Amino acid sequence: MKNALFFALTAAIAGFAHADEVQVAVAANFTAPMQQIAAQFEKDSGHKAVLSFGATGKFYAQIVNGAPFELLLAADDETPARLEKDGQGVPGSRFTYAIGKLVLWSADPALVDGKGEVLKTGNFRHLAIANPKTAPYGAAAVEALNKLGLLAGLQPRFVQGENISQTQQFIVTGNAELGFIALSQVIKDGKISAGSAWTVPANLYEPIRQDALLLAKGKDKPAATALLAYLKGDKARAVIKAFGYELP
Repeated sequence: MKNALFFALTAAIAGFAHADEVQVAVAANFTAPMQQIAAQFEKDSGHKAVLSFGATGKFYAQIVNGAPFELLLAADDETPARLEKDGQGVPGSRFTYAIGKLVLWSADPALVDGKGEVLKTGNFRHLAIANPKTAPYGAAAVEALNKLGLLAGLQPRFVQGENISQTQQFIVTGNAELGFIALSQVIKDGKISAGSAWTVPANLYEPIRQDALLLAKGKDKPAATALLAYLKGDKARAVIKAFGYELP
């Protein structure tokens, strides 16, 4: 019994002795779920995920200019595909880890109605939106407003965030009464945790397929390949679903 315990402990110590670190570029909308996943990943594998959060478009520019990221969790599927095509990613490693949902949200519990009619009544001064050129959720918001025939009229009221996290901060601090963000930012235990919201119908914007890609710098990094595999596992998928994403 003692020998068995000794060998088990020796094996565990040997495994963690080979623990590695991975630099991960994470789309801002995926901040909260990825923090949970990274903590569980470290506990389960011994590997550490060093997370950087921001706009997918900005990460693209940083990666092609030599940033040390080894894994990308994007807010779209186009950016990882382009990086893979350009030789910046490992061929065949790309996959969809989540499908995001767009929500119109206000910190005011009485402002946003269940059908988004507030956009037509115009009972607000500022509408927060992420930069549609670099943030896929911003692009989805523009697409939805355009389909609703409201884009031209509301554009002068836009308060533009660099990414979806900054966009949410504009709403929280009152710089904008409401705005378009990711459902994952305001959901808890399957419900909107505060304020008021309208989940934008999926037919108003192209599906926000969020792809992961093993970058060239992470090709031979055990932690990078391990985290990529971990994202496909039941524990990670349970977290992703809990934050309101659809699973592919």
